Amino acid sequence: MLERFDHDGPAAGLVNRGGPAPADVLWQVLEVDKRLRRTRNGHSPGVVWFTGLSGAGKSTVANLLEQRLHASGKHTYLLDGDNVRLGLNRDLGFSDDDRSENIRRVAEVAKLMVDAGLVVLVSFISPFRSDRALSRGLLEPGEFCEVFVDTPLEVAEERDPKGLYRKARAGLLPDFTGIGSPYEPPEDSEVHIDTTRLSPAEAVEVILGRLRHMGW
Repeated sequence: MLERFDHDGPAAGLVNRGGPAPADVLWQVLEVDKRLRRTRNGHSPGVVWFTGLSGAGKSTVANLLEQRLHASGKHTYLLDGDNVRLGLNRDLGFSDDDRSENIRRVAEVAKLMVDAGLVVLVSFISPFRSDRALSRGLLEPGEFCEVFVDTPLEVAEERDPKGLYRKARAGLLPDFTGIGSPYEPPEDSEVHIDTTRLSPAEAVEVILGRLRHMGW
């Protein structure tokens, strides 16, 4: 379980919540760019963004997909929601604003990794459509593939691999997605995976087919 963090030291309140950059900060143009990295790597970069309820199977499918991509010679990195909250985003809680900031930060990191020429797999609940749209908008057309790992709440709750639903039902996690906080499913994702019908391995094949169709 990830706990919220309370900060009362001198740096409290100094976290930038995604406001506009200062006017005197300009993007530094670099000579080695995404085009050159794409040529060196031999494949297109992009983001495969996994969204869905806790327990839907996002991390399982993302892990398997990365193994397949890595085995085929692709340069990859997997950004997992729990891992990022243990480091980069450990100062964030689970309010709606903090959830949005959580996604904004990881989207900016993913954008930099795409610029580095990587295929970036992002596995986050990312409950709000507006945050996922913002993440898509940071990239060029064709560089973002949204994968909706669709599992009914009752099935995800029955799986409950981390015991989080039990804690939420007991009132210990008041902002837990699907119980105390809403989840807004995608309306037009590139890939829709129904985990009650497909195994993780079958889901990976569906995603790979879509990535081939997109020219990755």
